[in-house]
Amino acid sequence: MGRRSGFTGFMISAARASARAARQAEAHQRRVQAANIRQLRYLERENAKQEKEAIKREKQEYLESRLSEAAEETEDAQRLFEYLSNGIVSEALRNNNNIIFEDLIPKYEPPALEIPRRLQDKPNSPSKDTYLAKAGSIPFLGKIFKSQRLKWENKCNEAVAKFETDLLAHKNALASLDSEIMVLRSRWEKDKSEYDVLHELKSKEIKDFEDAYLDCEMDAVIEYISMVLDKSEYDFDWEHNFKVAYSPNSKEAVVEFELPRFDVIPVHAEFRYIKAKDSIEPKIRKKQEIETAYSRLISAISIRTIYEIIKTDKADAIAVLGFNGYVDAVDPKTGKPIAPVLISLSVSKREFNEILLDRVDPIKCVRGLSASFSTAPCELVPVKPIREYSMIDRRFVTEEDVASKLDDKANLMDLDPFEFENLVSNLFSKMGLETKQTRSSRDGGVDAIAFDTRPIIGGKVVIQAKRYKNTVGVSAVRDLYGTMINEGASKGILVATSGYGPDAYEFSKDKPIELVDGGGLLFLLDQVGIKAKIILPE
Repeated sequence: MGRRSGFTGFMISAARASARAARQAEAHQRRVQAANIRQLRYLERENAKQEKEAIKREKQEYLESRLSEAAEETEDAQRLFEYLSNGIVSEALRNNNNIIFEDLIPKYEPPALEIPRRLQDKPNSPSKDTYLAKAGSIPFLGKIFKSQRLKWENKCNEAVAKFETDLLAHKNALASLDSEIMVLRSRWEKDKSEYDVLHELKSKEIKDFEDAYLDCEMDAVIEYISMVLDKSEYDFDWEHNFKVAYSPNSKEAVVEFELPRFDVIPVHAEFRYIKAKDSIEPKIRKKQEIETAYSRLISAISIRTIYEIIKTDKADAIAVLGFNGYVDAVDPKTGKPIAPVLISLSVSKREFNEILLDRVDPIKCVRGLSASFSTAPCELVPVKPIREYSMIDRRFVTEEDVASKLDDKANLMDLDPFEFENLVSNLFSKMGLETKQTRSSRDGGVDAIAFDTRPIIGGKVVIQAKRYKNTVGVSAVRDLYGTMINEGASKGILVATSGYGPDAYEFSKDKPIELVDGGGLLFLLDQVGIKAKIILPE
C-alpha cells in the first residue's frame, strides 16, 4: 500500500506537471499569436499611414505642379506682353544691323589638292647590293675549283638579273603613280582656276554693289535697305514683308512694311489654378489695355524700322524717310483681303537723329513726328499715307538711256510753260477735281485753283507746279503755304519735275500740303492714262 500510494502520488505529480507544461505552452502560444496579431495590426496601421502620406504628398506635388504650370503660363504671357509693349525699340538699340561689305565677300576657300595615301607612300627603290648579298661571297672552294667559282658567278648573275627586272618594275610603278598624281593635280588646277574666277566675280559684284550704294544709285540703295531690314530680328514671329522705294534726286525713301495683326497681343493677363475644378483658367486683359499695347507695338515697329535704316545709312543716301505700316487682313464685312495702312509718317534724318530713343514713349514719339495714326488700329480703321509708296516707285522713274530716248513718251522737260501748265491742269481734272487755271509764270510753273466737291472732306485746293531740273527748296513750299492762306484753301499741292529737299518735307509734314516729285508726277499721269518721261538736262 505504501509503495502503491507513492507511485500514485508520483503519477499525479507527473500529470500535474504535464498539464502545467501544456498550459504554459498554450499560454506561450497565445502570447505569441497575440504578439503576431499586434505586430500585424501595427504594420497595417503603418502601411495605411504611409499610404495616406504618399497620397497626401502626391496631391501636394500635383497641386504644386499645376500651380507652377499656371505661373509659367502667366510668366510667358507677361513676358511677351512686356516685350511687345516696351521692348521693340530698346532691342533695336542693342542690336547691330550694319552691313559690312567685306563680310559679304565669300571666304576664300579654294579646293584642296587631295592625294590619296597610296600615291604618297611610294615604294623604296630596290638596292643591287641587297640582291648580291643573297648570292653571298665567293666560297673558299670557288677560289680553288673553277666549277665552284662558275656556280657562284651564275648565282650572282641571276641576282643581278632579278635586280634589274625589279628595278624596271619599280620605275614603271613610280611612273604610274606620278601619272595618277598628274591627273589629280591637273583636275585640281582646273577646279581651283574655276573657283578663283567665280570668287573674283563674286568679290567684284560685292565691290560694285558697295560702289553703287555709296554713289546712291537707286537699285543699290533699295537693295541695301532691304538687307538691313532682313537682318532685323524680332523676338516673335509674323510675316513682316516689306517693299522699298527710293528717289536719288530727293534722297527720299519710302518703306511699305507689313505689321503684325492685333491678335499678337496676349489677351490673357494671368493664369490661375482652380483646385475645385482642377483646371487652369485665364484672366482676360482689359480691352483698353490690349488696344494700348497694340498701338504701342505698331508705333515702336515704325520707329525701329526708321532707326535701323537711318543708323546704317553709311552713304548718307537718305535725307527723308517715309514709313507706311499696313496689315494683311480680311474684311469681316465682305470676306475679301484688305491691306489697310494703320500708321504713316515721314521724317527727315536730321529731325529723327535728334530723338533720344531710349527715353521716348512710342505713341507720343510718332505723334510728335506728325504721323497719321489709325483712330482704331485693332478695328483696322485705315489712314491715308502721308507719302504714297507708288509715288516714288522706281517703275515710274524713267532713266536717261538709249531706250528712253527712242520711245514715244513725251519728255516733260521739253514742254513749254503753257503746255506744262495745261498738262498739270488736265491731270487733276482727270483725277476728279474741278480745276481752273489762273495764270502762267515765267519759269513754266502753273498756279491753279481746284475744288474738291466731296462734302465735308472737300474744299478749295491750290496747285502750283515747278518744272525744275534742280531740287525744290523749302522756299517754294513756304510760298505755296502763303498762297493757301491768302486764298483760304483747305489744301495745297506742289508738283515738281525734280525732287524736294529735306527742309521742304519738314516744313510740309504737319500742314495740309502734298508734295509730288518727278516720280510721283509720272505715276499720277500713268494712272490717268498719260504716258510720259522726265529726262533732266545735264
